[in-house]
Amino acid sequence: MNVDVYFEICREGAKIPSYARDGDAGMDVFSAKDVTISPGETVVVPTGLKLAIPEGFELQVRPRSGISLNTPLRVSNSPGTIDSGYRGELGIIMTNTSCTCNSSDKIFDLDSKGNFKGTYRIKKGERIAQIVLNQIPKIIIKITDSVEKIGKNRNGGFGSTGLK
Repeated sequence: MNVDVYFEICREGAKIPSYARDGDAGMDVFSAKDVTISPGETVVVPTGLKLAIPEGFELQVRPRSGISLNTPLRVSNSPGTIDSGYRGELGIIMTNTSCTCNSSDKIFDLDSKGNFKGTYRIKKGERIAQIVLNQIPKIIIKITDSVEKIGKNRNGGFGSTGLK
């Protein structure tokens, strides 16, 4: 199924999201400006895009695996949800999880390999996250005296299935 999502460029030089390969679930989104993130800091990285998502859908913002593996940068509210009624600029909330106590004075970039601790610079035009479109069914709330009567109870709780 294909769904129309409208994008408006609201910053000069912003790049429209794109799929890197056929069959990809996520479209890469790009930074619309140079951003520096110090150890322990959380910032919103602007994409320079506003969007209109059809009702009944959401866009989820997810990290790029290479950034998560090779840097201490994290998409903070992953997955983030962009609701169909939002019309502001799409921003990616990123946190530099480097400890301020043992970080390097060097400034690293997204091409740095080795998950170095310190300040990171994201350059305008770099891929910083990905977005995935999802259809969202509405929940119909039903009040019951006991959920034990509904379906099968698998029992157990957090960690109940063990590690192996």
